[in-house]
Amino acid sequence: MTIDKVLDAKGLACPMPVVKTRKAINELESGQVLEIHTTDKGAKSDLTAWAKSGGHELLKHEEENDVFKFWIKKG
Repeated sequence: MTIDKVLDAKGLACPMPVVKTRKAINELESGQVLEIHTTDKGAKSDLTAWAKSGGHELLKHEEENDVFKFWIKKG
């Protein structure tokens, strides 16, 4: 998987990870992939719902050392 941009949203509380994700994905072309790192436990449901409602594809997510990582492909 090619990562086109990485967003560091660690330490930010809801709704900031989603706000920052929206801003970052707007800078990408359709089909490009954004990798997001966050420590917000609510981000899994928030980013999953946000990606779906925005026509983007959540490729995968994982948790590593209390950091949640998401890969979203711009629709």
